[in-house]
Amino acid sequence: MKTILRAGAPARTGALLIFLGPLISWVAEFVTAAAWQDPHYSPFYNWVSHLGLTGPSQVAFQQVGNSPLGAVMDTGWVLYGVLLIVGAFLAFDLRKGVRPVLVVTLATISGVGVSLVGIFQGSNANVDSGLIAFHTFGAQGVMIAGNIMAVVVGVTGSRIGLTRGRSIASTVLGIAGLVGFVVFMIDVFTGWMWNIGMFERSAIYPIMVGHVLLGSGLIAARRPETSPYLAATAARVSS
Repeated sequence: MKTILRAGAPARTGALLIFLGPLISWVAEFVTAAAWQDPHYSPFYNWVSHLGLTGPSQVAFQQVGNSPLGAVMDTGWVLYGVLLIVGAFLAFDLRKGVRPVLVVTLATISGVGVSLVGIFQGSNANVDSGLIAFHTFGAQGVMIAGNIMAVVVGVTGSRIGLTRGRSIASTVLGIAGLVGFVVFMIDVFTGWMWNIGMFERSAIYPIMVGHVLLGSGLIAARRPETSPYLAATAARVSS
């Protein structure tokens, strides 16, 4: 079956960038959450976005936000977004039909979204100024586009060299993430505010795991590639 990926170094570099993006974000999240001690940060209750608050302690969206290393989290999100966008453009060949264009488009929306979350914090100051709209657009954009991307990648797995297991996992993750997004929105608009951090993560983490699966799968798929020179040399040696 015809691949929708680029060949050679661009594809390998793109795969690596897609793989590294969520890992960098997770490291930034772990470090930032560990530094938040007053009150103690709870991933099952506190908003993920509050990790990026760089201002003084405040009550934002009915939760106390006090993140001493908020800039670390913001940097992690922006790097994640940039690496995802660049990685997708390097890995997928837009000349090969609608599918690569769709994947790259969804990756771009996701990357811009997560970057906006890092640039425009979910702070009271941004609520008052109206800049919170960029934060909200970014967060909801990445939750929707990122999970749809996981489904598209899963359905297109055979065209990008993913194993059947990775393809199924990506599809399931995307569907679970979309369900998590709906639950999260219901939780927000009904005012339950119960374990909201858990609901938010149920829409975000499937995307990140999906990118790890995609990036590592593309890396594995590229390993058998050899240059024509190496292939010819190997043939002469074997003869």
